[in-house]
Amino acid sequence: METSSTIMVETKAGKLQGIGKDGVCVFKGVPYAQPPVGDLRFKPSLPNASWNGILDCTQYGPVAPQRIDPIMNPGREAIQDEAGCLNLNVWTPAADDKKRPVLFWIHGGGFSFGSGSWDDGSNLAKQGDAVVVTINYRVGIFGFLYVENQMANLGMTDMITALKWVKDNIATFGGDPGNVTIFGESAGAVAVCCLMAMPDAKGLFQKAISESGTAHPRRHHPSAGIKGTAKVMAELGIEGVDVEALSKIPTETIVAAQTKLELQSRASGGDFPYGVYVDGKTMPKHPYAAIQEGYAKEIAFMIGTNLDEARLYSRLRPSGKALDDAGLVQAVLAVIRPFGKDENHAKQMIEAYKKERTGNLPSDPGDLLDAVMTDLRFRMPALRWAEAQSKHQPNVFSYLFTYKSSAMGGVLGACHALEIPFVFGVLGQKERGIYPPRNEQTDTLSAKMLAAWTAFARTGNPSHDHMPPWAAYEATQRKTMILGIDTHLEEDPFGSERVLWNDMI
Repeated sequence: METSSTIMVETKAGKLQGIGKDGVCVFKGVPYAQPPVGDLRFKPSLPNASWNGILDCTQYGPVAPQRIDPIMNPGREAIQDEAGCLNLNVWTPAADDKKRPVLFWIHGGGFSFGSGSWDDGSNLAKQGDAVVVTINYRVGIFGFLYVENQMANLGMTDMITALKWVKDNIATFGGDPGNVTIFGESAGAVAVCCLMAMPDAKGLFQKAISESGTAHPRRHHPSAGIKGTAKVMAELGIEGVDVEALSKIPTETIVAAQTKLELQSRASGGDFPYGVYVDGKTMPKHPYAAIQEGYAKEIAFMIGTNLDEARLYSRLRPSGKALDDAGLVQAVLAVIRPFGKDENHAKQMIEAYKKERTGNLPSDPGDLLDAVMTDLRFRMPALRWAEAQSKHQPNVFSYLFTYKSSAMGGVLGACHALEIPFVFGVLGQKERGIYPPRNEQTDTLSAKMLAAWTAFARTGNPSHDHMPPWAAYEATQRKTMILGIDTHLEEDPFGSERVLWNDMI
């Protein structure tokens, strides 16, 4: 067994001490921004000041204050500290001058919780010969409350500050500052899409991967942020909208209010009272509109979703009542009524989904509703983004992850977030949460996906020798890589379902 060794590097802000073990050098809890407290509380983040001496970076740093979700992060609790939360982690095969591709990971969690320490970058760095960076950023009220003309998208400014740190320092860790790929899942994927349209992020990355999330064409409008902020202020006992009063409230009080409002929103099926919004400054226009106009035409782009995204929510937080055919019609109608559709259209959609899936996939009423919700929230917006970017950039690639987890009796299918351990190569010997255990099938798929992600980061094309050639996505053929037990390229998967959404999303 290889023993660990001490590794030291010198960044522009000061010296760091990390650990080298098993062919990977790791630096954890590296501060990239000034503490967002005092006069900087509820302000855009600023680059970190320099320090004297050697900073110990052998342990993960604290995370942003947040609610601990018992389903999404069991056993992954970390120290929370508002002052010290803006830190990142680096994994590299060697702190040399090799100029490896850089993979910059943005964690998910609904912009309300999460941590860069959730996903270990060791295998991705070592097997892909890449430098992997994961970050913490402000979440919830601290990072995504919207106050018109005063405060918006603070967590996004944290990501940009971290990207600037990468540009200034990653060469010291053996990375190429001119070849940075941002990638993220769920809210992290939303952030990826938003960064593609943010002027302050321009030039800080060259490629982007969106896993199960986009800047949805029908979201991110400031009116929703204004309503959410009113709820937050009322819950905290603040009259009107007063950022100065908010800045004086203790961290614990804000977290308690945040937790209450999030649980209420989840119970009602509504959105959290904060998020990423078009504010006219940090984000001048809706990201999807910007992409349609070619704002990110220089960015190679990979985007995909999982076959059963919605099952993470429907199966882990069931309503307690089985859905019948009549209930399915009403549930689908509730989804499409905002688009001007009626009950007859709902019935037509259900029949089309049933025809596509009967004999191939589960097609009970609950399964069909999951499929509709997956398309509404994830797959259709992802296809719109692929279509829009492919008009300006030839290197656009699409995937559909179909491996069905054996965890929890197999009820989750290919659910939301399931692809993450395959990309990072971190499946374990035992079932862990929603993640299946390692076996020959999962090891094979993980190796293919890890190699595809790092190939894309290296060249802008995810093709490699151990899977079929991955053709670019364009609207006439819609070539999509199916990532499952049978990995293959397919033209327009579930196309009959896709066309049903053409005039809605």
